[in-house]
Amino acid sequence: MFPPAKILLPVDFSERCLGAFRYAEALAAHFHSEIVLLHVLEPIRYEFSTLEFGGTAMNDLMANRTEVMRKQLQTFLEEELRHVRVKRELLEGDPAGRIVDYAHRERVDLIAMPTHGYGPFRRFILGSVTAKVLHDADCPVWTGVHLEEAPPVDSIAFRTIVCALDLGPQSRKTFAWAKEMADEFEARLVLVHANPCIESLPGEYFDRELASDLAASAREELEKMSRHAGAEAEIFVDGGDAPRVVCRAAEKFEADLLVIGRGSAAGLFGRLRTNAYAIIRQSPCPVVSV
Repeated sequence: MFPPAKILLPVDFSERCLGAFRYAEALAAHFHSEIVLLHVLEPIRYEFSTLEFGGTAMNDLMANRTEVMRKQLQTFLEEELRHVRVKRELLEGDPAGRIVDYAHRERVDLIAMPTHGYGPFRRFILGSVTAKVLHDADCPVWTGVHLEEAPPVDSIAFRTIVCALDLGPQSRKTFAWAKEMADEFEARLVLVHANPCIESLPGEYFDRELASDLAASAREELEKMSRHAGAEAEIFVDGGDAPRVVCRAAEKFEADLLVIGRGSAAGLFGRLRTNAYAIIRQSPCPVVSV
């Protein structure tokens, strides 16, 4: 998983995948990784497939569409990726399912993809394909609402890495990935934990000592984790809504990258906790979900 020897970059030939490409190229250049450009052709919709076409005409239509996409994929970002090892794959089916299946089968170390489309309103929406990939992929997923605004490749730097930990079972794996990244780029590493907000309702007693004890306990656990790994990390612990605390820390420390973990809780949201979606939507920098 680290270092990322194989980076999967799903593409739809639009400008919104160019930002993800810039980060993928920067990582590939540093780690000498292979980039896989993957385009998934969605099946022709049922209402079109049942039109009054002859069987030969429909087959010709599908074959022509596939050939056009194959040629477009072969030339997409050809000049930009001339110094990087590149593999190009064209598949057909459900985009999210095919992306995840490919990542599993080919032992991909990192998937890089944008969250959604353009505009201030749509930044509050996590695209369905990205959400499914985040939910089902086993490898880390690099994404973020600001990927379209990524700087040129030669200007991308990782000076500060913020790692959000909930101190659950996934925390050590998440911390290990963040530490490896920080070590590789000699970056400042900040560990962040959000304590649950326990403020009382009006007229009720608020135990400030309990809140202080919870914060001290979380800080002690983070310091222990850091010492055990031989890391020099700063600690930031605050109480309140987890996405707000984490994203505020990313802003406070001017993070170039935010690393979070995906939960293991079963139920409606499966392996990805709802906090992860909110953090990705609100983060001021790219987010890696480990």
